[in-house]
Amino acid sequence: MAEKKEIVPPKFDVNAKWDTCLDLTVRRFVYSSLGGAFSGLLFFRSPVTRWASVAFGAGVGIGSAYTDCSHLFGGSPAKITESPAPPQDGQD
Repeated sequence: MAEKKEIVPPKFDVNAKWDTCLDLTVRRFVYSSLGGAFSGLLFFRSPVTRWASVAFGAGVGIGSAYTDCSHLFGGSPAKITESPAPPQDGQD
């Protein structure tokens, strides 16, 4: 007998979202770390500054992936909206 498989709309498919986020995080972490390592080898002589550029690249990759995953799950990390200040009397 054939089993009925329910088709989940992509909007509610949490497993697909998690798979996408994990894939995105790993790829961005690796690529940005390699970019940081390459730029560290190219621009810096000290091992400490080279490792710092790798760490900076890794942080940029993880931060970028976090932002995209947050949008994918329907939220945003921090929306900053600027509202104009109300006019004050007596000041031009």
